[in-house]
Amino acid sequence: MKISGFSFVRNGVKLYYPVVESIRSILPIVDEFVVAVGKGDEDDPTRDLIAAIDDPKVKIIDTVWEDQYFKKGIINAIQTDIAKEACSGDWLFYVQADEVVHEKYLPVIQARCEELLNVQKVEGLLFKYKHFWGDYEHYHESHGWYPYEIRIIRNRPEIHSFESAQSFRRFDYYENPRQSEGHHKLKVAKVDAEIYHYGWVRPPHLMQTKRRAFHSIHWGPSKAKNHYDQAPTEFDFGPLDRLEKFTGTHPKVMQEMISKMDWKDKLQYSGKVNPYREKSKHERFKYRFLTFLEKNFNRGKQIGGFKNYILLKDV
Repeated sequence: MKISGFSFVRNGVKLYYPVVESIRSILPIVDEFVVAVGKGDEDDPTRDLIAAIDDPKVKIIDTVWEDQYFKKGIINAIQTDIAKEACSGDWLFYVQADEVVHEKYLPVIQARCEELLNVQKVEGLLFKYKHFWGDYEHYHESHGWYPYEIRIIRNRPEIHSFESAQSFRRFDYYENPRQSEGHHKLKVAKVDAEIYHYGWVRPPHLMQTKRRAFHSIHWGPSKAKNHYDQAPTEFDFGPLDRLEKFTGTHPKVMQEMISKMDWKDKLQYSGKVNPYREKSKHERFKYRFLTFLEKNFNRGKQIGGFKNYILLKDV
């Protein structure tokens, strides 16, 4: 059995992505790790830092992001597919640049891949998610945040990154990641492991910069510029006591990054939401109400949440 890791990134350091930590977190169980590194700003050292991992498993593909694909996140899926298509493993383990795997899960993941290697109906493996917010001590367990997602897939040419690269689908024919027809949800099995998502853990000014970059590839650069030229320079995470408190341990590869956290004085740990800012999704009444129902009457399961997969319960 061979497992390939893969990912994509651009301006990772400037946007405070733990991309090196992400790659290093699964290196022990993969035979290769392919990363598509987009040409970024001149002062961004992301490519050099990935190369400095200095592991023969790591393979860098240099890419250029074309402006014509800066809409609805299509560029993310295209870059994901570039890395995917260069993989040679039986299983392909996808980690985005802000996702890290705790070392305690690596034997579990590897064993599950071995167990299901010849169970051909299984097209992918489904992971549970922990979405950190603001700092490394708070995370979301609320409606509107995806609780599961596919992160390991079979190495099959008909499987492509879907929409804005959050997940994958099997395509009858492929035109683009947002085509309206000709694709199917993957049949997946669960793996007893979590993905730690650190995409919302950044200094407030860099969180706003990252949001600007995110919206540039979804709205287009011009619209994003007009919006953020008028927006606050720092992101307001809101009161963190409305979230779950994390009492576990973080992956060892994250320890150095966590030790450098220096924006606690800019976070709000309790009190009322600032009424003059746009509310985050988890602060809106609809999502708060659904979260209450799910936690108290539905054993924590999401009510009506979108699932981009077909879960096989007999494997």
